[in-house]
Amino acid sequence: MKPYEGQACTPDPRPVRAFLETQHLALAGTFGAFAAAEIAPRPEPVDDEAARREARDLLARLGGAGWFEAIRRQDWRGCCLARESLGAASPLADAVFALQGLGTLPILLAGSAALQEAFAAPAMAGRSMAAFAMTEPGAGSDVAAMATTARRDGADYVLDGVKSLISNAGIADFYTVFASTDPTGGGKGISCFVVPADSKGLRFVKAQVLSAPHPLGEIAFEGCRVPATSRLGDEGRGFGLGLKTLDRLRATVGAAACGMATRALEEAIGHIRVRRQFGKPLADFQLVQVKIARMATELAAARLLVYRAAWTADQGAERVTTEAAMAKSYATEAAQRIVDDAVQLIGGSGVLAAHPVDRLYRSVRALRIYEGTTEIQQLVIAGALLGEAGA
Repeated sequence: MKPYEGQACTPDPRPVRAFLETQHLALAGTFGAFAAAEIAPRPEPVDDEAARREARDLLARLGGAGWFEAIRRQDWRGCCLARESLGAASPLADAVFALQGLGTLPILLAGSAALQEAFAAPAMAGRSMAAFAMTEPGAGSDVAAMATTARRDGADYVLDGVKSLISNAGIADFYTVFASTDPTGGGKGISCFVVPADSKGLRFVKAQVLSAPHPLGEIAFEGCRVPATSRLGDEGRGFGLGLKTLDRLRATVGAAACGMATRALEEAIGHIRVRRQFGKPLADFQLVQVKIARMATELAAARLLVYRAAWTADQGAERVTTEAAMAKSYATEAAQRIVDDAVQLIGGSGVLAAHPVDRLYRSVRALRIYEGTTEIQQLVIAGALLGEAGA
């Protein structure tokens, strides 16, 4: 394996070829080449404001190059290949891709032809930025506890509430919003709406700054009126729509983690080959070899779980909850360990802000939390196994 040397890696399709079609093999090369030429050379933003500007530019570049076509086609293996390349090249670019998927997929799944034309089409072309507004200050993993309401008023709904930790908050062109239309119904009382960012009563409250620059923030709905035609699917079916969206995209989070882990592993191998200590390269020390072997093995296992889940979704399975939970939880936890080991192998240089593995170290941590924490995924897996055992 060659040192990364600042170029985006092409996801190697060979270890997961059993899960890929011919077009995916070509897609891996296309994504890798574009990421190397157009994404990897771009300097990473140093603060929140720079990240917001860069995210908009990345959106246009990815859209113009057709990257979002995999989302539009709902080709989940294609989406995984895209996120592997972007995760290795630029965690921010990966986030831009992920949010276009999260914010647009509910429209593709349940939106009217008019909503798809008005919102999904420009989003897939990179002309419009999406956001997925589900999380609240008091409702993260427990989605059914959300306090944001949508009250029917004639031909409209009136939204009130606060959404927190929302990626693209303040820069999105539209939000896919989950709100309770029946506060007594729990998960069965949640509906989903498309809300343009310039809607009266929708306010960007504040930015929320992460350790790795990322456009994150809080938004508020204060008597925000939207037409009933903006609802996605039937009233009270938003919770199921949200779960289906997360099911489909959760494995791609694991793919992004694999991309970050691949970059970290390549950086580490490049370093230990040339760094000499005690008269010989670090690569000659057996403890270093053991660490590299473990990193590579965990990465291979993670990729197999990711592409198994994506393959299952591409076969038309109605739900891929268990497969996606296994892929997301294992891949993100493994990537955290791989990146951490890379920092350790590279040593002092690895904790300098300018080094790629330091950026990866700050970026990979969030993957274990968003779109369902590792702990929630483990409960999902256990619930499925125990349910099957008791059936």
